[in-house]
Amino acid sequence: MSKDEVIMTREGYAQLERELEELTTVKRRELAERLKTAISYGDLKENSEYHSAKNDQSFMETRVLTIERMLKNARIVDSIDNSVVQVGSVVILNDVEFDEWIEYRIVGPAEADVSENRISYESPLGVALMGKSVGDKISVDAPMGQIEYELLEIKGLG
Repeated sequence: MSKDEVIMTREGYAQLERELEELTTVKRRELAERLKTAISYGDLKENSEYHSAKNDQSFMETRVLTIERMLKNARIVDSIDNSVVQVGSVVILNDVEFDEWIEYRIVGPAEADVSENRISYESPLGVALMGKSVGDKISVDAPMGQIEYELLEIKGLG
């Protein structure tokens, strides 16, 4: 894997494509209108609307470049081996201390979202899970101490 390579699921790739489309069409048009309106107020030096629009434009264009780089360097994970955890796996874990089950999908960093139970393979738990098999015990350092999990199930994409 090259240092520029971005590993992601097909779903994550499609989500980035949609975001790029939105930014380069709708958002660019909206910002162009905001700039046009702000310029019409005159005196750009002390024009807060103009400076705000320019800052938003800079942020948006940086995001466009970032997404384009990720898409260009993407390696999409389409099929996986359900015998070991890898990018694209859905895992069911048992928190040993609390005897609670939790399900996570292992994804690339660009599509991680803990609120939707999608964790990056680069996160502490993701790193601990990669390559593990059903029945394995996983120990993860957390701010409140060690958390112990048992890997109960590995499901594939879908």
